[in-house]
Amino acid sequence: MSLKQRLNEDIKTALRAGDKARLTTLRMATAAIKQREVDERIELDDSAVLAVVEKMIKQRRDAATQYEQGNRPELAAAEHAEIDILQDYLPEPLSDADLDALITAAMAEVGATSVADMGKVMASLKPAVQGRADMSQVSARVRALLGA
Repeated sequence: MSLKQRLNEDIKTALRAGDKARLTTLRMATAAIKQREVDERIELDDSAVLAVVEKMIKQRRDAATQYEQGNRPELAAAEHAEIDILQDYLPEPLSDADLDALITAAMAEVGATSVADMGKVMASLKPAVQGRADMSQVSARVRALLGA
């Protein structure tokens, strides 16, 4: 079952169960996916759907941080609840050891020796770590291993 199909099935389940918070969040996710499909005139595969879900999670993290800084804990809690629902659709996160092993393998694969090769390493890594690790943290680790 594709990620899009799973989202649609979970919408039906939430609708039957009367889980309004989950239903609203999942409908927002499918709307974002459909919007991207219409904008780009393509059918999104699982990796593209995963990218949309990751973007939604990042947006909610940013909003939650702003709400916390603005002393609005009830709104921050709502954002965190949406994050929890959306994270169910991400693959299992990578451990630090697994991430370091993937980074080392990618560096060897592209023959990276300096920070100038960082783009090649990140391009090689992205398919393997998308949805399983925060790309900004991956970037920082690659930079550290390349000696920046």
